[in-house]
Amino acid sequence: MPRFAANLSFLFTERPFLERFAAARAVGFAAVEFHFPYDFDRAALAEVAMTSGLEVVLFNLPAGDWAAGERGIACHPQRIAEFQDGVGQAIEYARLLGCAKLNCLAGIAPGDMAYDRARETLIENLRFAAAVTRRAGIELLLEPINTRDTPGYFVATTGAALALIKAVDSDNLRLQFDIYHAQAMEGDLARTLQEHLPQIGHVQLADNPGRHEPGSGEINFPFLLRHLDRIGYAGWVGCEYVPSGRTEDSFGWMESWR
Repeated sequence: MPRFAANLSFLFTERPFLERFAAARAVGFAAVEFHFPYDFDRAALAEVAMTSGLEVVLFNLPAGDWAAGERGIACHPQRIAEFQDGVGQAIEYARLLGCAKLNCLAGIAPGDMAYDRARETLIENLRFAAAVTRRAGIELLLEPINTRDTPGYFVATTGAALALIKAVDSDNLRLQFDIYHAQAMEGDLARTLQEHLPQIGHVQLADNPGRHEPGSGEINFPFLLRHLDRIGYAGWVGCEYVPSGRTEDSFGWMESWR
């Protein structure tokens, strides 16, 4: 049976962030993920996570100025030092939170940047991050993001991400497979999951279109979640969707999986 983690950056947003842990626990989640912990005191956040009894399974490396539209800096040649500092900061938070996976957002390359230079920068940054996180006992992930929602995002498809992972050549770098982004860019979800299962370190879900809860769009989640079981995926499935209404009213699709 799939194991679901609540994404606290998308779910329970009716509450302040630190109160979302208890809300997730109250409806039966055993794990959480979120975008970023860096605005919160590490000790205070760790205490909330620990007292909630929830496992923190994933968050992102620092990704630049999110409010200004930045979606990662790993492909920016002028920001390598900032990226490396961010890896260290993420590891500090991950150790306190007991989080074993960190996701790297490649970013949107500067408009005047040659593609090859941005790609080589991304590869070198991923090599650095994979080596440093490995020493800390943490797995690094790389996530493709669709270019409809994020125009210009540098890594938009499963194939592009896997090519980068191959170029980095580290056993500590795997794919984060987001079902919503993959459906928007390429489809063929079941075959892709099965073919590349050994390279997948984490799965996230939302329906398409709209990025709402399963059952709100075109994806056959009953089939796809059973397929994850059949092919032997044993990791967490992050619920990274925008509820159509109140968060607690969006979990009807989960009843057959509890």
